[in-house]
Amino acid sequence: MAEEERSTDVKEEGQSPESKEESTELKNTVTVEEAGPCRKKIIIEIPAEKIKKATDEQYENLRKEALVPGFRKGRAPRRLLERRFGKDASEQVKLKLLADASEAAVKDSALATIGEPDIDFEKIELPAEGPLTFDFEVEVRPEFELPELEGIPVTRTKLEVTDEQIDREIEQMRRWSGVWTPRPEDAAVELDDQIVADVVLKLEGVQEEQKLDNVEIYVRPSGFVTEVPVEKLDELLVGARAGDAKETTVEVPKTFFREEYRGKKVDLKITVKDIKWLKPAEVDESFLKRYGAENQDELREKIRDTLQSRLEAQGRAEMTEQIYQYLLDKADFDLPLDVVGQQASNVLRRQYTNLLLRGLSREQIAEQIEQLQAGSEQQAKQQLKTFFIMDKVADKLSVTVSEEEINGHIAQLAMRRGQRPERMREEMARDGSLAQFTLEVRQDKCIAKLLETATITETKAKKKAAKAKKTTKKSAKKADKESAEPEEQQD
Repeated sequence: MAEEERSTDVKEEGQSPESKEESTELKNTVTVEEAGPCRKKIIIEIPAEKIKKATDEQYENLRKEALVPGFRKGRAPRRLLERRFGKDASEQVKLKLLADASEAAVKDSALATIGEPDIDFEKIELPAEGPLTFDFEVEVRPEFELPELEGIPVTRTKLEVTDEQIDREIEQMRRWSGVWTPRPEDAAVELDDQIVADVVLKLEGVQEEQKLDNVEIYVRPSGFVTEVPVEKLDELLVGARAGDAKETTVEVPKTFFREEYRGKKVDLKITVKDIKWLKPAEVDESFLKRYGAENQDELREKIRDTLQSRLEAQGRAEMTEQIYQYLLDKADFDLPLDVVGQQASNVLRRQYTNLLLRGLSREQIAEQIEQLQAGSEQQAKQQLKTFFIMDKVADKLSVTVSEEEINGHIAQLAMRRGQRPERMREEMARDGSLAQFTLEVRQDKCIAKLLETATITETKAKKKAAKAKKTTKKSAKKADKESAEPEEQQD
């Protein structure tokens, strides 16, 4: 070891003063300044000696390759090369110096940049003499401190499968396996029946009527007659008998997915021919066999396990959301504006496409564009903030994702979708979703580690008294959500 140190010292001492001076002179001068949220301004001065050296090297290489009339290859004088190739040579020297200097400055300054430096090469001129000074700006990752990661407070709702839930699940399974059965000839239509009817349809602005025979219509509060949406369809048809004709006029919403009906009035005449009701399947040997059970007790146990798995997944999702919210609330930092803008544009583009697929015209979307833009920017900020936080959490917890883990998750997803894993991976690599998928797998591993050390408080689900009056779908959905709100468990 002492011998190695001595040889190193001799090498350094053996350097001539000239070589040390040249090495010092050829270094660029770099200054880094703040330029806004998550943005740095880098000012670089390239010394004249470095420019001269790069220029000499450029012409030396040019002399070896250039074909100049009257001179053998490699023999053309420098002044002739400058006259003939001066502009192109200077441009090449400038581009190389700028590229090398900017790359070295970012690397040596240890900046965690996002994207490429914002350099306008065309506006920078190579000086005839003296140093070259230029500057550019870069987006950098936000700097912030993570909150305490151990003991994150989390509430877990204690959800247990009840016999009533199992009964409802079996009833639903019986309906799925049921058979549409004709009602007696003199019977009237009831809610949730299926009728077979002849339909006459007259569309606003179209001269001829459209006649359709043997159309199947399901009697529900909001249903369809052929492709036309009909609100309060149950009020129109309940009580009708075979041979009765019912008429109504529908105003199709302007947002309807079928353009030919959008925003138009449609006159409908429905002549009832047959009435059917859904006869649920009997819980017999055939039914049990279909669901892989020997008897009703085994069937109920299978359903209990399935429902319990759903509740556990629901509980984990709720705790995961609380972890994310805790981190978002505790980590305060600015976001890189350009990156937010790019992400917001991506979100807005997806929203725009989804609205087009739902049937809205470009004019209709344009009316909502300000609201959409505000929403997309908020969504972009949330996504980016979550990404930067979880990226730092992964580093702190040393969480990584191996190729084997990614392939395992892809295999599970492919199995659920009935695809080959290798085919799915190829598709994800092509459409760019593989990188996002990898990030999500890593985030899931981070959440799992955070939950291991979280302070979890178990609560009971609130039970709301059922209201006597009929609620709308919207209010019913809200009531369901409220019924799952936790309350502190009493000792």
